[in-house]
Amino acid sequence: MAEVVVNLLVRDLTGKDLEWCSWSGSALHLTSVARELERAQRGDVDYLAVCPPSDMPMAIGGVDYQVNPGAGILFQLAVHPALQSCGLGTLLVQAAEQRILARGLHRAELSVEEDNLRARALYERLGYVGYERKTEAWDAEGPDGVIRRYEAICTVMRKSLL
Repeated sequence: MAEVVVNLLVRDLTGKDLEWCSWSGSALHLTSVARELERAQRGDVDYLAVCPPSDMPMAIGGVDYQVNPGAGILFQLAVHPALQSCGLGTLLVQAAEQRILARGLHRAELSVEEDNLRARALYERLGYVGYERKTEAWDAEGPDGVIRRYEAICTVMRKSLL
């Protein structure tokens, strides 16, 4: 077995990147990401991309500073399906935590769907602890192109960055 080492860069996601992010979700999802990029321009959120030398985003996710004073809320975290379990999610979360610290905040939080055991295991490995369950809802585009309201029970997790 050969090992390949690829240098990765974590940078701000831009509107121009969206054409390369169709792997992360439907057109409706990408419209939501575009709205978050507008919020990033105002400083309300950071939206990050993990990129190889091609500079095409292979992992993306945001940090919202408006939802819960005193914490950065990680959201819309996604890693290209072909590259999951390669460390990109870890790199993305760690970069998000650095952004939170740079804002003078000392707590990170996120929600994970209870049936997403793989993601939850990653967050627990990175030091996140569940403290609450709640129902979250959002609009999602199905494979048939129809937009439906999606609801899921989520575990809210937090980590002290001190």
